[in-house]
Amino acid sequence: MRHKNLSASGAKGGILKDLLRLNGVDSAWDPILLPALEALEEEYREWLLDGEGYIPAKNRFLAAFSTLQPGDLRYILFGQDPYPREESAIGYAFIDGRVDKIFSEKGLSKEVNRATSLRNFIKMALVADSSLDPADTSQEAIAALDKSDLIDTMQELRHNFETAGVLLLNMALVFSGSEASRRHIRAWREFVEILLAGLTEHTPTLILFGAHAREVERLSAAEGLPRVAMEHPYNHSFITNAEAHALFGPMNLLRRAWKES
Repeated sequence: MRHKNLSASGAKGGILKDLLRLNGVDSAWDPILLPALEALEEEYREWLLDGEGYIPAKNRFLAAFSTLQPGDLRYILFGQDPYPREESAIGYAFIDGRVDKIFSEKGLSKEVNRATSLRNFIKMALVADSSLDPADTSQEAIAALDKSDLIDTMQELRHNFETAGVLLLNMALVFSGSEASRRHIRAWREFVEILLAGLTEHTPTLILFGAHAREVERLSAAEGLPRVAMEHPYNHSFITNAEAHALFGPMNLLRRAWKES
């Protein structure tokens, strides 16, 4: 019986490794992510492995780990859950796959201007690097900016986040409907706990947007880790939040040639 259990355990580990490779995750993450995935409730994990009924797709929901090595990690930005649209949910918190261009001739692009949280975040970043006057963050003011040194796509923004060592992670890694969001957040809680425990030696700063992300503070593995908690960018006050400026300003997230000041 003992050998049978060991065999089953090995098979499960192989399946989960295959899932990580399917998502483009390097094997350097295996000692951290395999125990975290194994901690998911078995029935829920099997549902994920079936790959039906949720977004992002099975080969994308762990994408946030595919472009950062554990040793390069400096921050974990926690959102709530994936965007509720298949084209938007691509496996990264705060990166909307449906949005391409950030700017337009009129200021922010139509797609960014319609996305309240993203719109406020871009305005905050422009204020933080002194490109924009906090007293005037209008479309007209943004249109008048010299953008020759600024990025212009969401994928460039994602790249700059990752170059700064920011892991873009949601509290729940999948979405299947707004009525199930709380269930998914509960289901991923132990995953996040074990993930943080595995990253203790790297002491990442936790960036917590809004009430749902602040649930991370209840996890025992979060004790002792530095953290910055602030209102969700959906709130207009985020644009002028001094704590957000102090955190994100040095990252130069909207600059083409990234360098920390």
